[in-house]
Amino acid sequence: MSSAGNVRLIARLDIKGSNLIKGVHLEGLRVIGSPQDYALKYYLQGADELIYMDCVASLYGRNHLSEIISFAARDIFVPMTVGGGIRSVDDATQILRAGADKVAVNTAAIINPGLISDIARRFGSQCMVLSVEAKQVGMDRWEAYIDNGRERTGKDVVEWIEEATAMGAGEILLTSVDREGTRKGFDIPLIRAVTSVVSVPVIASGGMGNLEDMAEVIKKGEADAVAMADILHYDRATIGDIRAAANALGINVRNYA
Repeated sequence: MSSAGNVRLIARLDIKGSNLIKGVHLEGLRVIGSPQDYALKYYLQGADELIYMDCVASLYGRNHLSEIISFAARDIFVPMTVGGGIRSVDDATQILRAGADKVAVNTAAIINPGLISDIARRFGSQCMVLSVEAKQVGMDRWEAYIDNGRERTGKDVVEWIEEATAMGAGEILLTSVDREGTRKGFDIPLIRAVTSVVSVPVIASGGMGNLEDMAEVIKKGEADAVAMADILHYDRATIGDIRAAANALGINVRNYA
């Protein structure tokens, strides 16, 4: 999907238990601090949205984010997407009631693709975000992984995303496992391979090392939104810095008075 509209700047918070964590290639998870403190910081910096991902929920068959989200919803007034361990419409209902605006589903959607349609029918496609963890397996070929990048699915990323959007997924959170946490820039061919075939918004995630990486994934990858973690968590840039840089580069981002 072309990013002719305003590009969204999204803070991504990966959660393990009660902690905000950060890894490399979704592994080697390091505790950063309290998700509440960081979420509020990014909200006050002007993040357009927040994404919370429980990175061990699928592994342990549970989701612990309801409490964190209900707490955040008292102070944060931008859309919040929540993923990790959502296996049913009931799980989605619980997260949405806690204060989330959208749910992101990966593992359960692979196991039971009908869940995509079920959530989209109940809450609307705009609420059903397909989370995809992609690893490159050949020239211009990527495989979808589940369980926080641990398990292969045999599914081609582009084909899977086309299938899922046809079933009602209204947005794609596309994470490059190869680039995640590396600061080496986004996987532009991956992002472009997806944005060129779907008409729903695509959020690029994994690899943002500097402000130029953001410009490249928007201009060349045609991403509709950029999810950032490492660059924010380690105070290498603020949302304000990133917004100013986008404006200077002629990228359409939301601006706040």
